[in-house]
Amino acid sequence: MNMHAPQSTQTLHKLRCAVYTRKSSEEGLAMEFNSLDAQREACEAYVASQRAEGWVLVPDRYDDGGFSGASLERPALKRLLRDVEAGLVDVVVVYRSTASRAR
Repeated sequence: MNMHAPQSTQTLHKLRCAVYTRKSSEEGLAMEFNSLDAQREACEAYVASQRAEGWVLVPDRYDDGGFSGASLERPALKRLLRDVEAGLVDVVVVYRSTASRAR
């Protein structure tokens, strides 16, 4: 009699996750810990919370400090989109503050 629990035959598919951060102004970006860092920290924690679902963080940083969200002319965003199109990224994680919502 086999006393071991049955093993799952389904392999967990890894989902490569990229964190995208943006801040409209350059104010405070020179600080040792700035809002881009805070956004990234929150997103990394979320990715870590999804580890059981196969989420893994990609090492590349996609940070656009000092770029308006009104334009798609943002260097890190363009690089991120190229990486998604190249199949290097499966999930994009973005922090959204409730204070940034249009009213």
